[in-house]
Amino acid sequence: MKKRVIKAISDEIAEDFVLEKPKDLSFGHYATPLAFSLAKIHKKSPMIIADEVCERFVDSDIFESTTAIKGFINFKVSDTFLDTVATDALKDEENFAKASHDASILLEYVSANPTGPLHIGHARGAVFGDSLYRIGKHLGYKIESEYYVNDAGNQIDLLGLSLFLSGQEQFSDVKVEWPEEFYRGEYINDLAQEAEKEFGKEIFLDKENMSKLALWGKDKMLELISQNLSDANITFDNYVSEKSLYTKWDATLQKLQKSGALYEKDGKQWLRSSEVGDEKDRVAVREDGRPTYLAGDIIYHDNKYERGYDHYINIWGADHHGYIARVKAAIHFLGHDEKKLEVLLAQMVSLLKGGEPYKMSKRAGNFILMSDVVDEIGSDALRFIFLSKKSDTHLEFDVDMFKQQDSSNPIFYVQYAHARINQIFVNSGKKPEDVFDVQLEALDEDSKNLLFTSLLLPEVLEDAFSSRALQKLPEYLKSLAALYHQFYNKHKIVGVENEDSLLKVSAMAAVSLRTGLKLMGIEAKYKM
Repeated sequence: MKKRVIKAISDEIAEDFVLEKPKDLSFGHYATPLAFSLAKIHKKSPMIIADEVCERFVDSDIFESTTAIKGFINFKVSDTFLDTVATDALKDEENFAKASHDASILLEYVSANPTGPLHIGHARGAVFGDSLYRIGKHLGYKIESEYYVNDAGNQIDLLGLSLFLSGQEQFSDVKVEWPEEFYRGEYINDLAQEAEKEFGKEIFLDKENMSKLALWGKDKMLELISQNLSDANITFDNYVSEKSLYTKWDATLQKLQKSGALYEKDGKQWLRSSEVGDEKDRVAVREDGRPTYLAGDIIYHDNKYERGYDHYINIWGADHHGYIARVKAAIHFLGHDEKKLEVLLAQMVSLLKGGEPYKMSKRAGNFILMSDVVDEIGSDALRFIFLSKKSDTHLEFDVDMFKQQDSSNPIFYVQYAHARINQIFVNSGKKPEDVFDVQLEALDEDSKNLLFTSLLLPEVLEDAFSSRALQKLPEYLKSLAALYHQFYNKHKIVGVENEDSLLKVSAMAAVSLRTGLKLMGIEAKYKM
């Protein structure tokens, strides 16, 4: 809708202008401060220029009125225009709010170590990433989602050791001495029991079997992680193994050496990352020749760039903030444009239950499991609340609120608006498609404002995606739901003279609610 409005104004005014939405729709649906910039050029009062501009739209089919207020130009779109836009959307719901963007994007998120189940910290990045992916895809970006599997390095060896020792403790007479560092939680004991059933107790008697246990355990954890994600309606286009990429380490190392990115000190090879924005240089290769943890990310990002996307987005936990500069430095020395990499941070989540801190999971040790929260409140509520605040701000919520079947529960409030509209059609004996071609008539200001707000979804999506502020989508859905509940409580719909017009307005509200929820990974409810 906004694009059509901009085109209509551009056809009359050959100037660059900013189009805003007034907070009070009684002033108009859109406004522009164009007259103030033109006043400097034409040496005339903004008020005079605003009046002159308004005169150009007297006979417009798109605008009901164009008024000047203290130099601002306010545009109120016509009922006919709203009707036309709504009819197009209703008849082609699948393509409503879609756009066309040429840019290709590789979006990487979650990428949790395959050494344990996902916790709520992982869940926040997972939900944000999946919704960013869905919205980007809807807006026409050539976007792919990717999970980077950290299946090389010490954490996998530690998983094998933890399983081995757990198995010894459970299935042998060996007195186990646990090291300072190991993976703990009931899931390790459960996994060791599963290994015993598959391989027998003998696997826990020989330390040579630890690597076998590590690889087996890693695969089992990946299965569990995939299930955790699937339960929250999250899937990936690609999974990339860190271990498989290490075959390219020698070639990547040569590229770094050729570019002068490395120097030797204390037997180690250091990356000159401080020369390009990092606080200090970083070790890339240890004294014994083994690559450091950073090396895996260097190879991976070189691999990413070689695949030729226009833009790269990583969603990391907030504790990885200090890691951004060193990765971008490596990208720079590899000859790529580090400005193409965008790193978004997801802050941690604090959960309450009945006003008290949510208890940690025994299965996971020190963490609250993503699966426990999904079981407690459901995937829809999890996704809605995790998208309700900007991802780089701390989030705290009480899980009990999302069990309430009233307006205090935001996902219930939005879902109920959609279900309410469906029930209105049931009561009327009509289907939404029966009113698609109805010409709107006798609409009061409440109905017009509801219809206008329903048609704002395309603008909301573009804004939310481009600013990476996905909380704007649930905010919009809550606002639209509130408008509809007010509209419903104020107006009789079924049986009135302009019933079909009010049903059409309702149908448009349902399309926006349904589409917005779908892009959040939530299926709209038709009955509650």
